[in-house]
Amino acid sequence: MKDIRARFRIDRGGFALDVDLALPGRGVSALFGPSGSGKTTCLRAIAGLERAADGYVALGNEVWQDEAGGIFVPTHRRAVGVVFQEASLFPHLSVRANLEFGMKRVLPSERRFELDPVTAMLGITELLVRKPDRLSGGERQRVAIARALLSSPRLLLMDEPLAALDLKRKQEILPYLERMHDELSIPIIYVSHAPDEVARLADHLVLLDAGRVVASGSLSETFARADLPPAFADDTGVVLDTVLAGHEADELSRLAFQGGVLLVGRRSEPIGSRLRCRIHARDVSIALEQPRRSSIVNLLPAIVTATSATDTPGHVLVQMRMGEVPLLARISERSRRELDIRPGLQVWAQVKAVALLA
Repeated sequence: MKDIRARFRIDRGGFALDVDLALPGRGVSALFGPSGSGKTTCLRAIAGLERAADGYVALGNEVWQDEAGGIFVPTHRRAVGVVFQEASLFPHLSVRANLEFGMKRVLPSERRFELDPVTAMLGITELLVRKPDRLSGGERQRVAIARALLSSPRLLLMDEPLAALDLKRKQEILPYLERMHDELSIPIIYVSHAPDEVARLADHLVLLDAGRVVASGSLSETFARADLPPAFADDTGVVLDTVLAGHEADELSRLAFQGGVLLVGRRSEPIGSRLRCRIHARDVSIALEQPRRSSIVNLLPAIVTATSATDTPGHVLVQMRMGEVPLLARISERSRRELDIRPGLQVWAQVKAVALLA
């Protein structure tokens, strides 16, 4: 499928949204940023729930909005499924009846999704006879996602679908969202202000701040940029796609990636499983020579590509590459000066913590 194009200018006096997006036609694209950055407004405009005076939306060659050409397709005629923070199920209907309501939007001959495979993917087959008041928050949200899919969309929009759930329910539903990521062929635009959610699910990342796009690109490259504004400083780091390559003694497992191998606590998944992990810049230190005796087990050769100031006085970000894989370290300016950290320098990156996301 061709890319998704979306361009909006919306002025509300105290807030203005001005974005021009080109998103991939498959996988998960995340709109990420602090509260008030314009994420939900952008999603609503893509859905046609909010009309921008100067707007353009196209899914491949199908134009849904082009104000210059006098085109505006209403929401009910766009092939979109929308999932909000609240499930908003019909309380008087069973789960099955709620799902069948979603299917009524399309003719049987035009359906892209069927009830049995969707309920199996989202783990709600055993819930079909229940009413919404007998479901947990995570179960209700999975039913809402299933209802959106059964409307046979060509684009799924998700507006902070986990924001109303507690941590336990979030952990319950995230594996199902990952399964959707792996099994669905339609693109998903996912709004969130939670960096770990985005790091776990997204392929493409759009960073929004004060109604503007400050960065856009692949998840791994965008999170690893050293020039992000202060609003994203605490989230600076990299996301790595790895493969469980084997196990070591002392309850450790090996995760292989393009730039080397990471050791983590022993994993129970089958050898060959794909695992995504996140390394914060604050959890990486730098040595000029390979340490011979260290409590840090992850020591990776890298080449410095850039350094930049941070919003914290006396600290710098060091951008490195392990082959083609980016890595960031947050160190003191004093350390940078004493070690003479500069582009082109070969170093050893010491990774103090690896957060497994899947």
